[in-house]
Amino acid sequence: MIIICDLSYKSESLSFFEYVKPIEEIIKKTEMSFKTVHYSELEKKSESSNNSEEYSGLQNFLLKKATGIILCGTALKDNEFLKKTEIFQFLKYTEIPVLGICAGFQVIAKLFGGNIIENKKIGMTTVKTISDSPVLRGMDKFEAYELHKNSFELPADFLILAESDTDIQVIKHRYKLIFGVIFHPEVRNERVVENFLGIIRGTCKSV
Repeated sequence: MIIICDLSYKSESLSFFEYVKPIEEIIKKTEMSFKTVHYSELEKKSESSNNSEEYSGLQNFLLKKATGIILCGTALKDNEFLKKTEIFQFLKYTEIPVLGICAGFQVIAKLFGGNIIENKKIGMTTVKTISDSPVLRGMDKFEAYELHKNSFELPADFLILAESDTDIQVIKHRYKLIFGVIFHPEVRNERVVENFLGIIRGTCKSV
């Protein structure tokens, strides 16, 4: 089961329909199962747990039973998720594919040591692929929609897969199937999400 994580400031916000619902619609075109959760659910531990280091029920599920994780984008002024990136620490230890989109990208970058930099962008940009990867299969050069307040410094152990004239656009962990995309593929480039689903299916022979 794929877990779609809503990073908006609250569950069932208007941003859900703009940034999360389109991802659901892309996955519905496949036969893959998915579940959408709000990131606040990652904090919930069982009532019997007194161990602050213990993973929450959802974190354990993500580590042991999920087949992939997609961290969705948020509205331009919604950056509450950056105050709680510690609840995503479990991603450092997962072996399943992870795709961070915009806000999700920022979570991944911060989690792995990349500094967040204020860098507001709204509109279309030309993206060039500079390193082959199944997540960008068939996408050598394309137009993409940006809507973000921040960018980041490249974290250690990550490679740049694609960039625009001014910014890093797509990254991948050197050793794990963890990807970050700063533009919004759910708006203009559904193929990125479809390619990521292909990685989950194991149809891609190399990463």
